[in-house]
Formats: sequence, structure tokens, C-alpha cells
Amino acid sequence: MDEIAVLIPCYNEEYTISKVIKGFQQAIPEAVIYVYDNASDDCTAELARNSGAIVGYEPERGKGNVVRRMFREIDARCYILVDGDGTYDPEDGFRMAETVLNGEADMVVGDRMSGSYESANTRLFHTIGNKLVITLVNALFGGAFTDILTGYRAVSYSFAKSFKGISEGFEIETELSVYAAIEGKRVRNTGIAYKERPPESPSKLRTFHDGIRILWMIVRLFRIYRASAKKYTALQPRYKSSK
Repeated sequence: MDEIAVLIPCYNEEYTISKVIKGFQQAIPEAVIYVYDNASDDCTAELARNSGAIVGYEPERGKGNVVRRMFREIDARCYILVDGDGTYDPEDGFRMAETVLNGEADMVVGDRMSGSYESANTRLFHTIGNKLVITLVNALFGGAFTDILTGYRAVSYSFAKSFKGISEGFEIETELSVYAAIEGKRVRNTGIAYKERPPESPSKLRTFHDGIRILWMIVRLFRIYRASAKKYTALQPRYKSSK
């Protein structure tokens, strides 16, 4: 079992993946870095392998599909889940992993909203959509999240192995948050740095299409769990912010 596994789900990230891998190799030398290629049609997998990552594959496109496979196939005391687009600082991942490994949280959520996200992010509707999702999840499921659509998290072995999930795409971050709230997992929000992805590597997130899918996921999860309403409406927020 790895002590720390860095999980990088990727679809067409050849412009940034080598830099991301090298950043984590420097920031967390003891970590094992896994890149799972999600049916890319560029050189992502080859570049990842040449940079020293262990490369896996998920042929069914969609970030949710990749994350579930990674959780299923990889064993580690702590998993750092991060995007391959170069928008996150590997040094923040080290802090997040320490919190999990010290037994202080089951999931650490990298909170972009408390830092440079709004100034660095040029996609206004992404910010608005994230705030809407935060409000809905906290209100419906008893959470105290400060960022939900962030792609930067650290989770424990027990969290990863108990999470089954139904998400196929970018709804995965929302489902991870709802799962944590419903199951009473210990969650900590921690402020992180964020920078806009380079222009030669455009975002795969389609603002309105994927936004609707995320909102529909919230509705589906509410329907699934409403039979246990007494459990989650009585659940007191257990989350701490570390900024």
C-alpha cells in the first residue's frame, strides 16, 4: 500500500501533464503518482509515463468514471485527487495529505474560493455555478462546504474504498461532497492557491451542459437519501476551515 498516491485523471492534457507530475515529484517525493488516461487522442499517456508516473486507462469517457476506477484499483493511506491542467499548487497537496494522514479528516477540500480563484478565473458563470451548488448542497445535506466544484482534494483509504458513486462526468466533485455530508465524514476546508489554465489547454467543462448535469445529480442524490432525512437533517456540520 502506498503512503500517498497522487491521482490525476486526464483527458487530452499533453500541454500540462509533465509539469504537473514534476511539481508533485518535487513537493512530495515519497508520493506515487498515477495518471489515468481517459481515452485521450493526444500524447498525454506517453508524456506521463516518460515523466515517471504510473499510467492506467479508463476507456469510458467521463471524470466520474475515471475517479471510481482509480479508487478501486489503487491502495493508499491517503489519496490526493488533482486535475492535470496545472491550475493547482502541489505544495498545497502536501498540507492536505498531512491532515488526512494525521487522522484529522477523512476528506480535505481544496478551497479556491477563499483565495485567488475569482480573480484568476475568467469564466464568470463557473464562479456563479459553484456558489449555487455550494448553497444547495449545504442546505439540503447539512454540509458546511466553502468550495464544491474544486478538483483538488485529499481523502483517506476508508473514504475512497467506501465511496461507490454513480457519477459519470464532472458531477463527481458534487457527489463526493454529498457523500461526505450524508455519511458524517470528517471534512476540512482549506484555502489553496489557484491559477487559470494555459490558453493552449482549454477547459473540458462545458458551463451550461455540465452545470445542468451537476444540478440533476443533486436532485438524484436528494431523492436517494430522502428516505434517511432524519439522519442528514439532524446532522450537525462537522467541517472546519483552515485558511
